[in-house]
Amino acid sequence: QVQLEESGGGLVLTGDSLTLSCAASARTFSAYHMGWFRQAPGKEREFVATINSGGGITHYADSVKGRCTISRDNANNAVYLRVNNLKPEDTAIYFCSARGGNYWNNYAKPDAYNYWGRGTQVTVSS
Repeated sequence: QVQLEESGGGLVLTGDSLTLSCAASARTFSAYHMGWFRQAPGKEREFVATINSGGGITHYADSVKGRCTISRDNANNAVYLRVNNLKPEDTAIYFCSARGGNYWNNYAKPDAYNYWGRGTQVTVSS
């Protein structure tokens, strides 16, 4: 069982940067691949970024590539998402998620993830 809790969201201006954090309660956190997704009002949940259990492999959605960095601290059971040059279209609830198994299997699909946090709201004002 993995419990996830996101933090770090808020109201920011276009062009600002933000770092989201996700604290995990799991005895074997380092065994899980971690992901960030987001969901805007009226839209489906969409993939943002993922990182493998060891932290050496990452993937990003095209919409955030070059502006986002996902990282993790296995010693402290945490994963982070740094987003630079925020845009109004980045406004959404951001969710942290965890999955096991093969990293390469459907890493961008929400159904591949077993555990989810409740999310943190990010609002980007122009």
